[in-house]
Amino acid sequence: MYQLRLLERLFANGEISRREFLTRISALGLTAAVSPILLRKTSYASGPIKGGRLRIGSSGGAISDSLDPATLSDMMPWNITWQCRNNLVEIDHNNAPIPELAESWESSPDANRWIFKLRKGVEFHNGKSFVADDVVFSLKRHRDEKSKSAAKAILKPIKDIKVDGKHTVEFILEEGNADFPFILADFHLQIVPAGTTDFEDGMGTGGYRLVSHEPGVRALAKRNPNYWKEGRAHFDEVETIGIADVTARTNALQTGQVDFINRCDSKTYHMLKKAPGIQGIETTGFKHYTFTMSCDRPPFNNNDARLAMKYAIDRDQMIKTILRGHGLPGNDHPISQTNRYHNSELAQRTYDPEKAKFHLKKAGLEGETFNLHVADAGFPGAVDAAVLYKEQAAKAEININVVKEPNDGYWSNVWMKKTWCSVFWGGRPTEDWMFSTAYAADAPWNDSFWKHERFNKLLVDARAELNDDKRRAMYYEMQEIVSNEGGAVLFAFVSDLMAANKKLKFSKLASDWEMDGVRLAERWWFES
Repeated sequence: MYQLRLLERLFANGEISRREFLTRISALGLTAAVSPILLRKTSYASGPIKGGRLRIGSSGGAISDSLDPATLSDMMPWNITWQCRNNLVEIDHNNAPIPELAESWESSPDANRWIFKLRKGVEFHNGKSFVADDVVFSLKRHRDEKSKSAAKAILKPIKDIKVDGKHTVEFILEEGNADFPFILADFHLQIVPAGTTDFEDGMGTGGYRLVSHEPGVRALAKRNPNYWKEGRAHFDEVETIGIADVTARTNALQTGQVDFINRCDSKTYHMLKKAPGIQGIETTGFKHYTFTMSCDRPPFNNNDARLAMKYAIDRDQMIKTILRGHGLPGNDHPISQTNRYHNSELAQRTYDPEKAKFHLKKAGLEGETFNLHVADAGFPGAVDAAVLYKEQAAKAEININVVKEPNDGYWSNVWMKKTWCSVFWGGRPTEDWMFSTAYAADAPWNDSFWKHERFNKLLVDARAELNDDKRRAMYYEMQEIVSNEGGAVLFAFVSDLMAANKKLKFSKLASDWEMDGVRLAERWWFES
């Protein structure tokens, strides 16, 4: 009976399929002892079903959209391209890098040399065999001197890319990087055929072939009959429809015009997920909201001023009121509970007007007025959040003047220009990637203009450290430094709110990005 109970548990948790479950119990002669409820189970345990047209109602589309991986900037084109293409590496539901077009990889002891073995027998949609030259072309184009690719910065540490035969690629880095496989999972680094100049046909090795694409409006893709991944790409067709307005997306789902929508309205989400035939899908990953202070100029070049602002915000009330409960408290550093080296030992900073008042006085800023520049372009609900923050800070005798800025031009005229402003971050899947992007002294998007000698030394040391315990200790210390001395009032990690027809099924969800890591077209299916 122990074997039966073990199999039942594996089946109930979705760790083995219904077919495998029945095969094993039949081999043991235990079918009669199995609960009929388990035998009738039809969701994940029944296994993915092939067929149907998945209709995605997507935000983030524009008539200027291109399917060039280098230019991807929002959800709709990103979603479409990952229907059609693959990376060398994929991020799974545990936020771990797993082989995709790469079959395996290994590094030198100092992590500055990486060898990737590529899968054999994989073909592009046009029948061309996938080989190492395709990898070199796809990655080197981002590194070109004239490239405007959003991935140019993350590939800068690569000194050289070498080919060894048709199915081996070697990367030589300027310095060791234990997280290098994660970088190759970035959505800009999709693999295309060598020599590609026109990217609008969606040519790739992915589970679906692009049939048509009207930028920002609609795309249609059909299942690739020669797809190399077993147990993936279950739909016959995938239709992606651009619906910018959240109310229109919601109506499209409720009236059956689409099967899935992303970025639901938090104000009405509790009602939507209770609607007949609708399921709510919520994940919390790396996405976070901040009120970012410029540490290179008064008044926030004084750490006591920064600490005063961190103690003056009621994170729990922010999540309850602004996010409608859909998020987790931030601790003034960007490493979420989803991250591998999240510092769970660091005490959570809480609302404390007396401590805020203490640090304000220590900074010599009593009676000062602090201008907070915000727009909902900074993050959804930023204006309301700033007004609430003003009320909370007043109890610490901190005077916040909320300056409402235009949404248009916010990221060019306010972000990294004004001394204190609202900021949205999608986050990054590794500690090094996030810190290197926004907190390192020379980071391109160091929006707090914060520099810390000890932090920057730890950042370099941790990047090349392959001993897990040593690396963890470094990242724990870095999170503590940023929390106590950094320039971001990082008050919440924000949930991704999605909804779908109840006929859509899926297994364990990835939370690195919304839409199951933007892989729902490949990973989900319709129940029979």
